[in-house]
Amino acid sequence: MTWHETERGWLADALRAADPDDPTLCEGWQARHLAAHLVLREHPGAASSAVRGGLAAATERLAATASDPEGYAALVDRFAAPPPRWSPVAWAGDAVNATEYFVHTEDVRRGAGAAEPRDLPDDLAEVLWGQLLRMAPLRLRRLGPGVVLVRHDDVRSAVHAPRAGHGAVVLRGDVGELVLAVSGRLQAADVRVDGAPDDVAAVRDLLTGP
Repeated sequence: MTWHETERGWLADALRAADPDDPTLCEGWQARHLAAHLVLREHPGAASSAVRGGLAAATERLAATASDPEGYAALVDRFAAPPPRWSPVAWAGDAVNATEYFVHTEDVRRGAGAAEPRDLPDDLAEVLWGQLLRMAPLRLRRLGPGVVLVRHDDVRSAVHAPRAGHGAVVLRGDVGELVLAVSGRLQAADVRVDGAPDDVAAVRDLLTGP
């Protein structure tokens, strides 16, 4: 079994533990909206109709069917079942889904406030670290300050070079927390941010959600 399959189960469990209207870290989305997003992402037929009518509207419509416990449970069960084999998401495996599922699990877990970071298996942490190093340069490309990521075991990577007039900002934390920070959820991540005040402010402005 690959890690995205395991993480699908964890994400489904997190959604089942939430109420349909529980907040998430995704702006404007309750748990039922996140479940709707996941279903639309994975099922080609649903996604095709969403594109025709607008993805945001399709998400709202599907989330509306999950406003009661029964409808919500049915929607979560639909996500919990793997997508059809012809779905692009099914082909992508860990490369597309591992970080997606990890981040959305934390969106649910931490939506209502602080939650203890999960103790991730070492193999999963390495998968997430590799994906983070590919994602971070694109995510940070417009920053003036440079960014160095430092794991809890002191493995580090400079993922963005500083521009003229700026120094480097160092983000320190467990791999999962660094993934959350770089994905725009710094406010919910257990990450230490070090650097010159103006540079730190610029990083926080980019990586902190509403």
